[in-house]
Amino acid sequence: MSKDSLFKPEKATILSKRTLTESDKLFEIELDNGEKLNQEPGQFVQLFVPGVGEAPISITSSPTKEGPFELCIRAVGNVTNAIHQMKKGDKIGIRGPYGEGFDIEFLEGKDILLVGGGLGLAPLRSLINYILDKREDFGETTILYGCRRPCEVLFEEEIERWTESCDIDCRKTVDICPGGVCWTGNVGVITTLIPDMDFDPETTYAVICGPPIMYKFVMEELDKAGLPDDHRFLSLERRMRCGIGECGHCQINNLYVCQDGPVFNYADIKDLEEAL
Repeated sequence: MSKDSLFKPEKATILSKRTLTESDKLFEIELDNGEKLNQEPGQFVQLFVPGVGEAPISITSSPTKEGPFELCIRAVGNVTNAIHQMKKGDKIGIRGPYGEGFDIEFLEGKDILLVGGGLGLAPLRSLINYILDKREDFGETTILYGCRRPCEVLFEEEIERWTESCDIDCRKTVDICPGGVCWTGNVGVITTLIPDMDFDPETTYAVICGPPIMYKFVMEELDKAGLPDDHRFLSLERRMRCGIGECGHCQINNLYVCQDGPVFNYADIKDLEEAL
């Protein structure tokens, strides 16, 4: 494949958009060429908005979902603010999917602990729904999800279904709950959920995605629980720009987050300066 073709986006159409929070919207997107995206859980695409620019966005839908794919987009910059203003039927560009996602073949048969903070639930949702659609291929599965306030909870209806499901154990928390707000989950940072977990460190693998500051404290709690370093997978979805390792913007030592990641085994990066 030529370098030019790597930078050329495929035309795509917004089929729908749905408000999740004040800052987050869920977009359903279809490639105009009729092809499937063929992503793996944990991968990302480069989203191009004509006349504005492009940005890397995690794919939040599972490859087991037929038809269009979904992107959960937070309005934080020029590109993301621009797409928030777009509507059903508008045209965008898509490059990808790119990156190393979650190793689903390796994770088959294992007990899975998923830890998501804030927008980190977006890429984890792809893996969660993959596991649910292929439930017999995985062991015990637990979801820990946390955000700052109840009004910032993503995929609220799905979280309620996961919480009520007999197939998985889903626990949620918020850092703070303002007075007068109805909230049925835990109150406290996400690490307060880990000590109450009862899992076998030998058979359990943790998958973590969230803001950078969260990783340090989650790693400390998993150390206390005796989970081996190589039983932890982290998604480092920051600082990416071109998506194909050309700009060097996401380079960490000899690694490129966009190509060698965004999913890494903790044992491989724990000693790399700037990784966490």
